[in-house]
Amino acid sequence: MADQKVKLAVVDGETLMDMKLPPAKFCVDTLLPQGMCILGGASKIGKSWWVLDLCARIAKGEPMWDLKTTKGTTLYLCLEDTLRRVQNRLMCITDEVPPNAFFATTAGTLADGLCEQIRDFMKEHTDTVFVAVDTFQIVRNNNIDTSYANDYDEIRLLKQLADELNICLLLVHHLRKQGDSDPFNKLTGTTGIVGAVDTAFVLDKSKRNADSATLYCTGCDVEDRQLELQFSKKDFVWKMLRDSMENREMLLPKEMELLIISFHFHSKYLSTLQRM
Repeated sequence: MADQKVKLAVVDGETLMDMKLPPAKFCVDTLLPQGMCILGGASKIGKSWWVLDLCARIAKGEPMWDLKTTKGTTLYLCLEDTLRRVQNRLMCITDEVPPNAFFATTAGTLADGLCEQIRDFMKEHTDTVFVAVDTFQIVRNNNIDTSYANDYDEIRLLKQLADELNICLLLVHHLRKQGDSDPFNKLTGTTGIVGAVDTAFVLDKSKRNADSATLYCTGCDVEDRQLELQFSKKDFVWKMLRDSMENREMLLPKEMELLIISFHFHSKYLSTLQRM
């Protein structure tokens, strides 16, 4: 028997323009939207500290860098850590972890039930808004296919899950060792990874032993954005120093930014001389 044809679902332009569609939802206002997100960074750079802080703040409904969060249940699959290490880190960053923040150190892979595990968790915790998987490499299918198509298909599977459950699903990923002028080209794998996600973040340091870093952001529902961050060795959290949404010169090439800073300095200096 011939396969039944599935009719293409279409909508005409006039109807589309009249539709009242809900706006994009954010776990962290203007920064972390609902959908498939990825956070890249070098090993031991501090990615997990930020994700842990995100989980605690979203669960409590506390702002992240003065940005409003949507309060809800969070799930952190910290697959490179032990519960003891997660506990120690939580004790460093906060005095209170609410009961709607959940943690797991083991999970299935994409080929071994991960999506069903997340679905089952959400059946028990229907107010879940944020799920983090740290790291993506651990849950990937165990094969040697490193093609664009394979990278895209694996991310696409998780994106479909995020869209189905109406959550923000954040994958933590590593960077390749070789440099690139585009920080998103540093993500391990092909460009299929960035192409398949809704939002991508890269946490990058100019020097490995530095306590400051830049968080690069790009995506379908967010502005291209850079945030200058500093890791507090007292509070064990990333604190924001500058945001390109308020300092647009940060998005310019470094040489141009230095030129603008120099111009402002000399302008102030000349103004001071004129008043003397």
